[in-house]
Amino acid sequence: MREYLAVTKALSDAGRVRLLHALQGGEVCVCQLIELLQLAPSTVSKHLSILTQANLVESRKKGRWVYYRLPRKQGSSIASRITRETFRHLEHSAEFKADQKRMKTIRAIEPETLCR
Repeated sequence: MREYLAVTKALSDAGRVRLLHALQGGEVCVCQLIELLQLAPSTVSKHLSILTQANLVESRKKGRWVYYRLPRKQGSSIASRITRETFRHLEHSAEFKADQKRMKTIRAIEPETLCR
């Protein structure tokens, strides 16, 4: 029950769902995620903390920067199934399509440039 509630809580915010969707394209620096959402760094960090607690994302630190990605190992079957279904239902949404386009542009910029 606890795991299910952590996952559903993590997916109850549009910003967190957008962050997860952005990570489908691979690992990115937190600065790139801040650029995508156009939110304060503290807000994005809180969102990422909730996603991490629900085992929906992993992170690694490299120098001053923190990089996030979807888990390499398949996490719980609950998290995987719920996330997969969420993306399936939202894949054609205008917001997801706009985020995909924006992430292509953001990924082309070196994180060092964005993180200044």
